[in-house]
Amino acid sequence: MRELFDEVAGKSPLDPREASRKSSRTPLRKRFYTSAGVAEGPDGFAVTLDGKPVRTPGRNPLAAPTRELAEAMAAEWEAQKDDIDPMAMPLTRLANSVIDGVAKDVQAVADDAAKYFETDLLFYRAGFPEALITRQAEHWDPVLRWAADALGAHFILTEGVIHVRQPETAVAAARGALPSEAWPVGAFHVVTTITGSAMLALALKHGVLDGAQVWAAAHVDEDWNSEKWGADDEVAARRATRLKDFEAAARVLKAFS
Repeated sequence: MRELFDEVAGKSPLDPREASRKSSRTPLRKRFYTSAGVAEGPDGFAVTLDGKPVRTPGRNPLAAPTRELAEAMAAEWEAQKDDIDPMAMPLTRLANSVIDGVAKDVQAVADDAAKYFETDLLFYRAGFPEALITRQAEHWDPVLRWAADALGAHFILTEGVIHVRQPETAVAAARGALPSEAWPVGAFHVVTTITGSAMLALALKHGVLDGAQVWAAAHVDEDWNSEKWGADDEVAARRATRLKDFEAAARVLKAFS
């Protein structure tokens, strides 16, 4: 199984979009197993194929810390038809990234996600039209109010894309609310990079917004443009792919909430 995911691995172990691009050039392998299952062991809850353990690209056991996550991965393997398509297995790919990459340096991955607190999507607002300004405020302001009230993180908002330096105290307060374990840190990183917002990832982790609300908030501008100028099929296809990876990461964050 390891080589299946080697072939779709991107430059970053947490970049599902890079993996997606590579997968389009990778021939699919035939399904060779009858059933997928879960077995509890020293590494947690391991995914099995016909009773045999599965290995990650790094040759580590493909195992989750909770039975729920392991069963969800096993369901991805069970859902494969004649061919095995790694891109149809977002939770398994995230698990590979966490086990082989994030677990080796959890703090470095958390720090990488925390960089978004300096230039977060939610800080940069439209100056016009009024309807878009209002929509951004409806989706984004509740998250910023929560961060201020619950975390003591008071950020500065600006119009346009010119960089504004955020208060160190706000950044530090937000960083203090990050997860610390490999699985939720890996999932947090994925949500952050897909949405462009560590603030939205933080809201998801702490239950301030649910997955659907975070997804909508991350695409306020894109949805606005689609409503005004029409949807682009290529953009829609990329968005559908990102949604699968987002939902897998959101599931992991929920499991650790």
